[in-house]
Order: sequence, then structure tokens, then C-alpha cells
Amino acid sequence: MGSLLVNITHGPEHPFRAVLGLLVAKTALAQGHEVSVFLAGDAVQLIRDAVLDNLVGLGSGSAREHFDSIVSAGGRIYLSGMSSKGRGVTEADLEGKPAEMAMPDVLVRLAMDSDTTLTY
Repeated sequence: MGSLLVNITHGPEHPFRAVLGLLVAKTALAQGHEVSVFLAGDAVQLIRDAVLDNLVGLGSGSAREHFDSIVSAGGRIYLSGMSSKGRGVTEADLEGKPAEMAMPDVLVRLAMDSDTTLTY
């Protein structure tokens, strides 16, 4: 199996793209691939429960359902520290979730270490 980086830069302002990125990550994990999800820009808001619980992409499903599947399948989730700071996302938003704040060097490392990178 391969390794995949799903870089999501869209959040609640573009539900289809945000949720599609989560759906692709969930699908790759179900197929046995190693998956990392990097949330940047407005996508960092996807870590908030209120967003996950209410965001549905037209034809791409429920953000909460996909996120929970990613977590239960062992997917790794990273949030841009700079994007988070600019949007008021804090460590408290990460509580109880297997996610961590990361700087651009982590995104570069993940991209270089992955067989494929997809951006939504």
C-alpha cells in the first residue's frame, strides 16, 4: 500500500471541497493506505466540533462521519499553526482528538515523504 497526504485548505466557506478532502482520506484509509491530513487556511476550522457536526458537502457527505472514520482508522491529522492562530483555533480545540499543530516544515516533510499529495 502507499502513503497519501491530503492537504485541505477549504473549510465551512466551501463545504463540498472541505468534506470531499475528508472523504478521500477516509476512503484511502479503508483501502489500507497510510494517510496524513493537513488542515490549512480556513480548513483548520474543521477541528471544531460545531463545524464537524454541521458541515455537509453536496454529494460528499458528512464532515463528522468522515472525520470520525479517519480517526478510528488511525489517520494522522495536522493543523497549520499559523492558520490556526489567525482563525482563533487553539490547543483547546484539539482536546480529545488525535491532532497536532504544525508549522510549514511539517507540511513539506509530509509532502516529501508521501507517495501522493492531494489538495482540496
